Amino acid sequence: MSDRDELLAGIKARAVIYGDFTLSSGRRASSYVDLRRVLLDGRLAPLAGRVLLNATADLAYEAVGGLTLGADPVACAMMHAAASRGTPLDAFVVRKAEKTHGTQRRIEGPDVAGRRVLAVEDTSTTGASVLTAVDALQEAGAEVVGVAVLVERGARPRVLDRGLPYRAVYEFAELGL
Repeated sequence: MSDRDELLAGIKARAVIYGDFTLSSGRRASSYVDLRRVLLDGRLAPLAGRVLLNATADLAYEAVGGLTLGADPVACAMMHAAASRGTPLDAFVVRKAEKTHGTQRRIEGPDVAGRRVLAVEDTSTTGASVLTAVDALQEAGAEVVGVAVLVERGARPRVLDRGLPYRAVYEFAELGL
């Protein structure tokens, strides 16, 4: 079984929850995909990192991250998968707002100024979170080379309208919902 197929089976088994949910977009849904249940799993997170690295292999970038919290485990999975391949990749975290104490940084981790970066998210419906991260990264002087998500729920048009390449490992329909 390929990494992609194994990861999809893991998402279906562990991350898909049924009920009545309000998504961050404000939309209502009868199912919820909680990818943290996959991205924080010691067996499935490495698969996610490898699959995302493969899906973005055509984009040249030195660091990966996005808006906390959805992007954090994605970036870490990719960072560790890249290290295991012998191709180190930095990760960063974009805060929702600048800190008002300490270093007062909005982007934590290695400096992104002047670097080629990939903005990531676990799943995206409207693109609002990942595009907030893109704006912060560009303001910090990073060159955003694209956006990547594990599960695409509708963000593609907004990201493409910004002129950014968009990579999704899975379309929402592939989850069988």
